[in-house]
Amino acid sequence: MQQADMLRDRFQSLYGAAPACVSFAPGRVNLIGEHTDYNGGHVFPCALPQGTLCAARLREDRALRFCTLNAAGSRVVETTLDRLAPGSRPGWQRYAEGVVWAFVRAGHAVERGADLLFWGDVPVGAGLSSSASLEVSVALALRTLFGFDLSGPELALLSQQAENEYVGMNCGVMDQFASAMGREGCAVYLDTATLDYEYAPLDRPDVGLVIVDSRVKHSLAGSAYNDRRRECERALRDLQAALPVDALCRLTPAEWEEYQAAVKDPVCRRRARHAVTENACTKQALLALKAGDIAALGRLMKESHVSLRDDYEVSCPELDLLAELAWDAPGVPGRASPAAASAAAWWLWWSRRPGRASSAV
Repeated sequence: MQQADMLRDRFQSLYGAAPACVSFAPGRVNLIGEHTDYNGGHVFPCALPQGTLCAARLREDRALRFCTLNAAGSRVVETTLDRLAPGSRPGWQRYAEGVVWAFVRAGHAVERGADLLFWGDVPVGAGLSSSASLEVSVALALRTLFGFDLSGPELALLSQQAENEYVGMNCGVMDQFASAMGREGCAVYLDTATLDYEYAPLDRPDVGLVIVDSRVKHSLAGSAYNDRRRECERALRDLQAALPVDALCRLTPAEWEEYQAAVKDPVCRRRARHAVTENACTKQALLALKAGDIAALGRLMKESHVSLRDDYEVSCPELDLLAELAWDAPGVPGRASPAAASAAAWWLWWSRRPGRASSAV
């Protein structure tokens, strides 16, 4: 891996010794299942070839040093294990600090500091989970450095905790899980309530996945993400007064039709309707992909975008235009746009370019 060799050389120059390991975690794009992960539903992402490399070695003291080659000047940011605290300071390094903090909080014996150097090619702010990619690369490095016996799903949960509690972004587990558990040539169908998952083949010679650059900056922290989550929680509380349900996505579309009037606020009702119908579409998408019915998968992606646009209101004019152009384009299965469904912002022709799995080398 050419970039890993480059990172090792730069690590040696920067920190004065070779790294003990270099880990890789990919970014992700979600085929379908948007805003269902924090509503107890299913998601269907796949790993990208792009990702984050993390070169790391342990120190003899408790100092932590972070540096990225993606920033001008490659400035080293320093702290210590004893100074880690949620919300203590801004900066990109808080995603890496948060993972170390999550390991410590979970009782893992992180008793020595470390030097870490990063390089990544997931575009920042493109909706392709650059932050989760960085977090999981750190989790993989810590597992290797300290010899922790932790599974991929456990690393994903620790990385999610870092973003939820240290960074302050109340995201679901999808991004970190897709990065930690990505498999070449496959999408990951995940039940976010139980973490049960299975792989579905995606590497088809007759199909290309296109992710389109909308030129609109994507920022979870600066978006209405947390507002949408609160609206869903309010809808769930209203529903729980009418029937025993622990998550919106545990409702079937038929149950939703029967009980939707329990949600008093019309805005919250639309948010909940998206969660329920999107989860149903995601289940159908798995069956369509397994059956090789790409036209059906495309139609489901179109339904997903319409719901995201109208019920969840997280689209934008640029994405809507791209979706409409795709729906009118010949050769687009189901006349639907995977890019619109994922709300990603990067051009990539996917055909015969499967995502790499996470790894530590």
